[in-house]
Amino acid sequence: MQARIENPAYLLPESVKAINLLYKEAHSAGVEPATLELVHLRASQINGCSPCVDSGARTARKNGETEERLFAVAVWRETPYFTEAERAALALAEAATRLADRPDPVPDDIWAAAAAHYDEKQLAAIVLWIATTNFFNRINAATKQPAPQNWG
Repeated sequence: MQARIENPAYLLPESVKAINLLYKEAHSAGVEPATLELVHLRASQINGCSPCVDSGARTARKNGETEERLFAVAVWRETPYFTEAERAALALAEAATRLADRPDPVPDDIWAAAAAHYDEKQLAAIVLWIATTNFFNRINAATKQPAPQNWG
């Protein structure tokens, strides 16, 4: 796979400042970093973003995530590896990523399940992180950014 253009963030380097601010804010609200990594990975799987799936899984693994959980993110409902809070965040990530799949994109039951585990600031961080992940995914998919081939 060859990219159509260089990554837009490299072509418009001032955008990196905004991206870094979004990252910092989403990670500052007290949500477990592992949960944010799982959310990022699941949204990226749904969107078929190879660089985000690749880097997300590698980063999570480097930060101590188990292989069992990483392999099971796509089928999180059918595995015993995730906490109820993580399941609620993953369900929210799926709903907020697949907005066009249903008339009520994020049904009240999905929101309520997440709200049972996270306060408003944490919910804001999760929603912001889902949106940021979808932002990355859409840039990478539109420009056909490949996953890196030579990780060190």
